[in-house]
Amino acid sequence: MNKSIFGFILQHSKKQQVVLLVMILLSYPFYYFSLDLPKTIINEAIGGSDFPKFVLGFELQRIKYLLVLSFAFLSLVLVNGGFKFFINVYRGIIGERMLRRLRYILINRVMRFPLLHFRNISEGEIVSMVSAETEPLGGFTGDSISLPAFQGGMLITALIFMFVQDPILGIAAIVFYPVQAWGIPKLQRKVNLLNKERVQHVRKLSERITEMVAGSAEIHAHDTGQYELADFSDRLGTIFGIRYQVYRKKFFIKFLNNFLAQVTPFFFYSIGGYLVITGDLSIGALVAVLAAYKDLAPPWKELLNYYQRMEDARIKYQQLIERFDPPNMFAEEVMASSLEGGEPLSGEVVASNLTLEEDEGTKILENAGFAFGMQQHVAITGRPGGPKSAVAKLIARQLAPTSGSMTIGGIDLTTLPEHVTGRQLGYVDQDAYIRSGSISDNLFYGLKHHPQGDADISEEAQQKRRESEFSGNSPHDINADWLDRKVIPGGSGDGLLDRAMQALNAVGLERDILSIGIRSTIDPETHPKLAGSILQARKLIQERMKSSEFVGLVESWDRNSYNDNASVAENILFGTPVDDTFDIEALGKNEHVLAVLNKVGLYDEFVEMGRKVAALMVELFRDLPPGHEFFEQFSFISADDLPDFQIILNASANDGILALDEEQRVQLLQLPFRLIRAKHRLGLIEDEMEKRLLAARKAFAEDLPSAMLDKISFFDLDTYNPASSVLDNALFGKINAARSDATDKIQQLVAAIIDELDLRLPILEIGLGFEVGISGRRLSVAQRQKLGIARNLVKDPRLFIVNEATGVLDSTSQSDVFEAIRDAMKGRGLVWVNDEITDPTQFDRVFLAEGGKVKEVTIQDDGELPAILEADAAVDTSEVGTDTELLARIPFFAGLDRSRLKLLAFTSERQTLEADEDLIRQGEKGEMAFVVVDGTFSIIAETPKGRVKISDIGRGGVIGELALLCEAPRTATVKANERSTVLKIDKDVFIQLIRDNPAVGENLSHILATKLVAMMDSMNSSYEPYDPDS
Repeated sequence: MNKSIFGFILQHSKKQQVVLLVMILLSYPFYYFSLDLPKTIINEAIGGSDFPKFVLGFELQRIKYLLVLSFAFLSLVLVNGGFKFFINVYRGIIGERMLRRLRYILINRVMRFPLLHFRNISEGEIVSMVSAETEPLGGFTGDSISLPAFQGGMLITALIFMFVQDPILGIAAIVFYPVQAWGIPKLQRKVNLLNKERVQHVRKLSERITEMVAGSAEIHAHDTGQYELADFSDRLGTIFGIRYQVYRKKFFIKFLNNFLAQVTPFFFYSIGGYLVITGDLSIGALVAVLAAYKDLAPPWKELLNYYQRMEDARIKYQQLIERFDPPNMFAEEVMASSLEGGEPLSGEVVASNLTLEEDEGTKILENAGFAFGMQQHVAITGRPGGPKSAVAKLIARQLAPTSGSMTIGGIDLTTLPEHVTGRQLGYVDQDAYIRSGSISDNLFYGLKHHPQGDADISEEAQQKRRESEFSGNSPHDINADWLDRKVIPGGSGDGLLDRAMQALNAVGLERDILSIGIRSTIDPETHPKLAGSILQARKLIQERMKSSEFVGLVESWDRNSYNDNASVAENILFGTPVDDTFDIEALGKNEHVLAVLNKVGLYDEFVEMGRKVAALMVELFRDLPPGHEFFEQFSFISADDLPDFQIILNASANDGILALDEEQRVQLLQLPFRLIRAKHRLGLIEDEMEKRLLAARKAFAEDLPSAMLDKISFFDLDTYNPASSVLDNALFGKINAARSDATDKIQQLVAAIIDELDLRLPILEIGLGFEVGISGRRLSVAQRQKLGIARNLVKDPRLFIVNEATGVLDSTSQSDVFEAIRDAMKGRGLVWVNDEITDPTQFDRVFLAEGGKVKEVTIQDDGELPAILEADAAVDTSEVGTDTELLARIPFFAGLDRSRLKLLAFTSERQTLEADEDLIRQGEKGEMAFVVVDGTFSIIAETPKGRVKISDIGRGGVIGELALLCEAPRTATVKANERSTVLKIDKDVFIQLIRDNPAVGENLSHILATKLVAMMDSMNSSYEPYDPDS
């Protein structure tokens, strides 16, 4: 990337700039003639007396001569306008192409950043610099050479014309230019430096805000809110001071420019007038000079503005260079694309004297070495937060070593092109990258290395390619076929789909995709076969619903019956809205729906029903904080709207709905549409109301305007409903909310019929088309991780590095996914990185990454690893660090991230007890819980039959956790068996952490319930059987 902005411009647009300069030079004579012609018109055509005039051999009298000159002037205006139009458009094209090129270069460089550099630059800063801060540079690149040439040429042309008319007036026109040319740039340079300083301070402010938001829990925990606000205020004050100086200098520049611009006409009127009076200057010449001076101001102003823009552009470009040119970037040749994937990698993976340093000099690895075969299954373990993850990234070429070497089959890994490593190495960590698009797009993402087959030869596609090449962008068409099917024997599409289904099934994602597919909508015209099969499934379901096992589980749609398990809105519409014309969330404002309610006399009753529903919602939810999940799950009214409904209820307290205005009535009118009689049981829909709602259904369909017939898809037993989901079409009704077993049984029935009709694969394909949203936010965290693993299995790499990627999955899923990966990678290499290796015998080799080293660990005869984790040092030996590692291993605290665990450890205290000393006593009030750091304790309960030993608990055990969640007294006595140490967990700190991390609460409930059952079983075994007759 060129270090100078002008070097960058000339490097990539020299030919286009030359074309602009040629056009500008050609425009100068026409501009000069347009300045001189008015003088000829005034002096000769209007004020002259020597007629007739001869023009190109034609004899012209005064009037004709005047008209010829006037039309000549008009022609010059058109010619000059044409030149300006061409120059401006061509300049704009150059600017946009250069902006496109610059952004492409920056994004390309971002992709070459070493991963460690992302710790020093935020995502927001990258986005801002690539999108917003490059925008002015695009405009400047088009103007950089042509604007000073064009405007400067116009200025010089006008000045030459003035000097030709009268040297004195010419001097008067330029007398203040040296002052402006010398003084204003100096002032502007100071303004630019201030602006650069302001930008830096604003970036620091943004970073500080990000830090403050991320650390809000600790701010509350330490009561440092006022300190943070003072810091924020000081930063705002600094920015204010800079902007104040900018305003003073900027507006002084404007004042100076305006003053000097108005002084020059004074000379023209005084000196020019004197020369006309004395006969030394014609009136036509004076008028022409005044007109020329009028044209003089804009070019001069443009040149001054250009200087300001040039300085701004130079500074911005320099900042881009500084931020987008970090050390140790991936080489361009490494990123080069290729249709082929190179020779298969084989041999050994060998690391020699590996050293990896962070930017601040901290060594993650130092002179580390290890080796394993490309076809071996290898485990790398170590303490949480240790270097094992960095080792995995080095093997996957995600990181480049600071020194030393990493080779595969004797080839230096850092020199291998990405089209080799990207095809033959698989990598996934605990934060799988999911891009916007469909599940299918992400599943096959690992196969999109290079366009396959011939390019699109249509004129539009070729034009886009040419424009992309002009702008230095990618020559590849994003709409081309990118899927590399060579990973499938025979390269068939069916084989690729089979591979995808195998991968989804392996990671346990097939069921989720099927669920997504069955809840999606399809167009029966696009999928006629599937739609027909769903109608066939509907008939089978209707038949089997008659059996005793399924009877009453689904309430089918019947035009003449009210569906208790559907909402009031669904019952009235008796169909599914196609667009937002009949949006259920806004039916109360729909003119046709309002007309129907008025026709059947339900309008006022709906408003009154809405008032009763609003009263209940306000009563139930007014004490919940905004954003509480109950609002989304249960409330008819959002947290933001709740105060408005409170006002409505207050207004209608005495006179009822008569006291409300039209807008308030509409708000209440919307609420009854959401009622489901079987679910909400509010007693608002009785038999009489049911009849009137059926009358509303009939009126809605009969009176529906012809223009709205295509806005709703009515329910019909023999027709597929394109606006309803596949599941709703199959059921043709609503699941009975009163039957607790209905959902499970219906799901089993539908799944059986799907398999019976061979619909699983077509529905899975529909599910694969589901749009996952930005960064996959419409998928759960576990689903995103499974998808990241699955796409590596689809790619079928020669070596698959799994870097702690299953941590977010439950233990059963972790085990299943691990076994599936092992099975899929038979005969190929696997590097499994995790804190704990459950069964070391499943691996060919096991390595320990600790203390900056990597060493192989010998598996013992009993299939276990030696106690290496306790033996190896070189980790965080502070008590806070040790306690954090201990808490991270305890399921009770699962769900808390690293920073929260460290905060918990920091706010806790250690307590040492001697043998036989009581830690807690049964019956006393509990204020805190304890985590065993070392030693063992016995848990003893006092019962009517005497003291009962419940269990022993050792390192990592949690004692008295109920005290963290409720005010209950201690349920047992805990006594130290030996000299032991515990970590005291403060109740208030832990409760605040639970509030900040709701998912932890669910985990605690499960753990406590399990422990309670175990405790009761243990105590029950000590009691005699209960005899009611004794």
